[in-house]
Amino acid sequence: MHLVARGSVAALLAAASFCTAAHTGGDTSGLAAGLAHPLGADHLLAMLAVGLWSAVAARGAQRLSAPVVFMAALLAGAIAGRAGLMPPLAEQGIAASVALLGALLAAPRLLPRAAALAAIGAAGALHGFAHGAEASGAFVAYAAGLLLATAALHGAGLALGASLARWHAGVRHALALALGLAGALLLAAA
Repeated sequence: MHLVARGSVAALLAAASFCTAAHTGGDTSGLAAGLAHPLGADHLLAMLAVGLWSAVAARGAQRLSAPVVFMAALLAGAIAGRAGLMPPLAEQGIAASVALLGALLAAPRLLPRAAALAAIGAAGALHGFAHGAEASGAFVAYAAGLLLATAALHGAGLALGASLARWHAGVRHALALALGLAGALLLAAA
C-alpha cells in the first residue's frame, strides 16, 4: 500500500480513538466555535468521507452534489436542533453515518446515485441536529463557521479522493475499511 494511504488510514483510526465525539460542550457561540466544532472525530470523518465518495463516485460538476446535499441538510438540521428538535438516538445515528459513508466509499456504485445522496443528506441532517442543539448565542455566525469548516473538510476529501484515482483500488478500500472501523468504534462509544 502506498505510504500516503497508510498514513491516511492511520490518521482516520487515530482520529476516531482520540476523540469519540464532537459534542463536548465548551464555547458554542460565534464564528470561531462554528469553525472548530466539526473537528471532532465523528463529524470530521463523515465530512471527509463525503468528499472522498464524491471524488470516486461522480465526474465533473456532479462531484459537488453530495457536499451540497450534505451541507444543505446540515444547515436544516442545525436550525431544527437550535429550535429544540432532536431525533432519538441521534448520537448513535451520527456514529453509524461514519460507518455508512465508509460502506459507500467501499462500493461507490452499490446504491443508485439518488439513494446514496439521500443517505448522505440524512447523515448531514443528523450531524446538523447535534450541532444546532449545542449552539448558543450568535447562531448565524456559528452556522456560517460550521458551513465553512464543512466545506473545507469536503474539499479535503475531494482532493484526497482525486489523488486516490491515481492509486491502486486497494487504497480506496483501505480508507473505506478504516472509516467503517472508525464508525464502529464511535458507535460503541455512543
